[in-house]
Amino acid sequence: MSAPLPAAAIDFGASNTDVVIHDGTTSRHWRLPSEGQPSDERVRYALAQGQLTPAEVSWIAVTGGNRTELAAALDGRAVHHVPEVQAIGRGGLALTGLERAVVASAGSGTAVVAAGPGIAKHVSGTGVGGGTLVGLSRLLLGTVDPREIDALALQGKDTSLNLTIGEILGQAIGSLPPETTAVNFGRVARHAVEASREDTAAALVNMVGQVIAVIAINAARAEQMNDTVIVGHLTDLPCVRRTFELVGQYYHASIKIPHDGGSATALGALLVVRDQLGA
Repeated sequence: MSAPLPAAAIDFGASNTDVVIHDGTTSRHWRLPSEGQPSDERVRYALAQGQLTPAEVSWIAVTGGNRTELAAALDGRAVHHVPEVQAIGRGGLALTGLERAVVASAGSGTAVVAAGPGIAKHVSGTGVGGGTLVGLSRLLLGTVDPREIDALALQGKDTSLNLTIGEILGQAIGSLPPETTAVNFGRVARHAVEASREDTAAALVNMVGQVIAVIAINAARAEQMNDTVIVGHLTDLPCVRRTFELVGQYYHASIKIPHDGGSATALGALLVVRDQLGA
């Protein structure tokens, strides 16, 4: 008897296209840059990066982007369309083993989803995300390479450009210690500052990471959920993960950042369809 064919899922993100393959016991994940709108040819191309064709999988789940333009079947394999909110919630919970949580997908922008048994609803979000970090890095650092941005930020001090609560108030406020950022880029708003590329990168990461983490934490509290999960390719950068974790400490909040968070939405789409099919 031949082995059953694996299932495939593709998440068409604004910056990255993620593919997850699952054969019932093991999973594979890869990504490639997003180019243009989703199409049947882009599905073929995405699968080909893992040496697969549509005929070599049992079915294909698609999410993200303008997926409605895709055919209902490709080379005889059904193409299942999964709402991105469902995929984000399901994937975030699967990667952390949680039953209920607010899941923030930090990609080019950030979507925040309340997820649980039978629940997947969009509750918040922000245009601040990886696209913001890379776009501002082009303007201020002269680079769009995430690895370079990360290396610079890990060596820099955000307080060269940011004002802290201690400087503004002279003391802590609530659960926030004096070294917490009070005004992003507030120091340079007062007067010209000679900041290094490293310090500028650290200030950028600090701003982007804090905005996302605070919005996600506040959404979790509004939804009366104990855990916040942050996924998406922005979590690939150690400097950003460090900022998320620090914000969690300051607000006494449970923030979980799973490994391979960039696969979360594609994985979630696969699991949603698998559950629907009873596979």
